Amino acid sequence: MTHVIRRHPLASFFTLAIAGSWLAWLPYALSQNGLGVWGFSFPALMGSTQLAGVLPGAYLGPIASAFVVTLIADGWPGVRQWRARLWRWRVSWRWYAVALLGAPLGLIVIGTAFSGGQVQAPSTLALAAYLPALLLQMVTTGLAEEPGWRDFALPRLQRRHSPLRASLLLGVVWGIWHLPLFLTEWGGWPAVSLLRVACFLGFCVAFSVVMTWLFNSTGESLPLAVIAHVSVNNFASIIWGDMFPTLNADVTMLAMFVAAALAGALLVVFTRGRLGRRMPAAEPALQVAVAA
Repeated sequence: MTHVIRRHPLASFFTLAIAGSWLAWLPYALSQNGLGVWGFSFPALMGSTQLAGVLPGAYLGPIASAFVVTLIADGWPGVRQWRARLWRWRVSWRWYAVALLGAPLGLIVIGTAFSGGQVQAPSTLALAAYLPALLLQMVTTGLAEEPGWRDFALPRLQRRHSPLRASLLLGVVWGIWHLPLFLTEWGGWPAVSLLRVACFLGFCVAFSVVMTWLFNSTGESLPLAVIAHVSVNNFASIIWGDMFPTLNADVTMLAMFVAAALAGALLVVFTRGRLGRRMPAAEPALQVAVAA
């Protein structure tokens, strides 16, 4: 097993991340909070069963798999390099503004368009809960996922592929990883539709392009990737319903997919596909040869 991981670290990570999370989510999917096969329910913490049902599998998947594969493939020096990106906070305040406000502003614009201008102000309770919920999501969803997807997988994918291709490949895996959750309360089971699942997969692929641009542009700062990821989740779960009460779950997911697709397409055009990645400098010997 260790020989396979050393030879194929990226494939090993994807396999372990998906297998670990799916196995941990199986009880949640089979419980009364999902398919109803087993006669028990997960406890509701802070008004939701997701912390008890989803979070263990999330931690067992991307972050745990990234640590194990990095340790086996690259040793402790590799672990230190992987961990260093997690603490790369020293980035211009402008990027923090982009990570915190970019997705909410984009979702407000697209939500206004989809609702035909039927927009309401968010409640005082939603506004008061927004920042605490954002901090909670950073240490739950963000910490569980991004050390695997962006910190481990993305740099390795970009060594083999262009930034755009790497983003698309990672987005597909990222979306597939979530699929069992559509059989639970997380995905709206039993009222979930194929349209919602398809739009979610499309959103993951499109938003992966945005995340790659932010990760590359900030010198591979993982905290900025975490903030951008959870700002989408937080706005969608806390503010969206108050502002756009006429939009159902399927239309909401379609709107989020359209917003991510437009943002990703614009970034591809304006960065000429580089998505913030700095191209390696030419070798000195090559420069001399060209000059000669």
